[in-house]
Amino acid sequence: MDLWTIDEHDYPSGGTPEAQLRFLVRYAILAPSGHNTQPWLFRVRGDRLELFADRTRALPVVDPVDRAMVISCGAALANLMVAAERFGMDATATLLPDAREPDLLAAVRSTGARRATSDPALFSAITKRRTTRRAFEPTPVPEAVLDSASAQAASCGAGLHWIIEPERKHRAAELIAEGDRLQCADPSFRRELASWVRSRRAAGRDGMSGYAFGMPDLLSPVGALIIRTFDMGTVQAAKDQALAEGSPAIGVFTTRGDGAADWLAAGQAMQRALLSITAAGLTSSYLNQPIEVPALRPRLAMLLGTGESPQILIRVGRGPELLPAVRRAVEDVMLSA
Repeated sequence: MDLWTIDEHDYPSGGTPEAQLRFLVRYAILAPSGHNTQPWLFRVRGDRLELFADRTRALPVVDPVDRAMVISCGAALANLMVAAERFGMDATATLLPDAREPDLLAAVRSTGARRATSDPALFSAITKRRTTRRAFEPTPVPEAVLDSASAQAASCGAGLHWIIEPERKHRAAELIAEGDRLQCADPSFRRELASWVRSRRAAGRDGMSGYAFGMPDLLSPVGALIIRTFDMGTVQAAKDQALAEGSPAIGVFTTRGDGAADWLAAGQAMQRALLSITAAGLTSSYLNQPIEVPALRPRLAMLLGTGESPQILIRVGRGPELLPAVRRAVEDVMLSA
């Protein structure tokens, strides 16, 4: 079953809250995640859905404090809530509901039906959103699109700051390139990255295919071998710097704090902004190196000048249409009640 072609008419409108919440998980799991690890688990009990971080899918080298993991789970929560609104479910989400369970990141409770109020375009964008690692057209992103994405981020309590001036883009691109060189020089980083590069046909239905990087899917194992064996930092730095400087807009999501609640807010903000960008016919990809390398993160913050903590860096533009990344089956991310 292709999870990206959900038929919304299959929603059990006359079913129990439990059946409805289970259906919404189909939309939640279409959220993006670092290395496509899909680090989330769900449990449904009656009218309550719980979202857990799946620590078995952690990235201890590139994400040692699980910041990116929690951000990814926040993105899944955003998808679920947009879908809940679309289907008329009156649902409320509580973040970090039980301090005794640090892996329990959110609880969503269905409190009854009401008329759908979400933006139909935002909902439709859930199944259309893609991550495009290839070059974008140089056409500027309309200011209205940038403003709309920023407004979506603000609605979740996060900032989205745009870098479009050539000089500031160049400075951001230099940080990205420096991050590539530092990361690729670390054999542990290369091993971890390579372990998540695999064919779309692999049984696990996760990770990154060579197809996403512009090579045939069947050559994914070769790509993983190259990543693991050779320090390609100089080559990757030049490529990513060109991608960043050639992109019409670079956006950085920020939060006032830098704890789990802030990361969840950043994930929800990111996903709602990406859905807004997708609805406008554009796409995005991530260049998080200046955030992943601790020494570079303060320098990115200084470039922004907001006094806030950078959480995610994206580039936005119009790129080629690609196949979506693979996803695990719903039953593989559900915990027993």
